Amino acid sequence: MAGILKSVSGKSKLNLSNKKFAIVVADWNEDVTEPLFEGAYHALIKMGAKKSNIIRKNVPGSFELPLAAQWEAEKKDIVAVICLGCVIQGDTPHFDYVCQGVSYGIMKVNLKTNKPVAFGVLTTLTKKQAMERAGGKLGNKGEEAAVTVVKMLETK
Repeated sequence: MAGILKSVSGKSKLNLSNKKFAIVVADWNEDVTEPLFEGAYHALIKMGAKKSNIIRKNVPGSFELPLAAQWEAEKKDIVAVICLGCVIQGDTPHFDYVCQGVSYGIMKVNLKTNKPVAFGVLTTLTKKQAMERAGGKLGNKGEEAAVTVVKMLETK
């Protein structure tokens, strides 16, 4: 999906002012996840969401994103959840297990709750690649995750 959702083009077709969103942010690699949050938060506002209707929840790492996303998605007033994290490959298979678990977990929350839950988790080989996707030369995947949940709400 790289490059498809470059940026916010304006207001949503839906009235987002009365819709409540949750953004779940992993604390691990905070120098990457904080710009992702800023991108998602400002994109939602640009598309018409009210600041007071955007809830932020922090979790220790990306592996905890699916459970926190499920907790938020199960709340009746939350219409969509954006999961933001960053997993950078190291020298062990840990990267593979975390990435698989997180992606599968977030997908399951989508299906279980019947609400859009965006996968805004960077899975990169290097910190440089992550920074390029967190507001750098390759855009902001947090912003793209916000666009994704709004497009899914428009599709329903």
